[in-house]
Amino acid sequence: MSDVRTCPTCGAKAKYKEKEGEVTFTAIQDEEAFKKVGQMKKAMEKFKAKADALEKELAGYRNGNLN
Repeated sequence: MSDVRTCPTCGAKAKYKEKEGEVTFTAIQDEEAFKKVGQMKKAMEKFKAKADALEKELAGYRNGNLN
């Protein structure tokens, strides 16, 4: 994931990069932000599905259904 910080010049959110002592800020375009949000939503859905499956498995162990 990119290092996002507030640009000291314009105050907008921007990608922060430091290479060989030189600091650069690159503006984040709306499409980039939407793409990242979409990626995060997909990752959260996968995590939620795994957590739900583990909760069901744990409930089975608690009820004595040891398979």
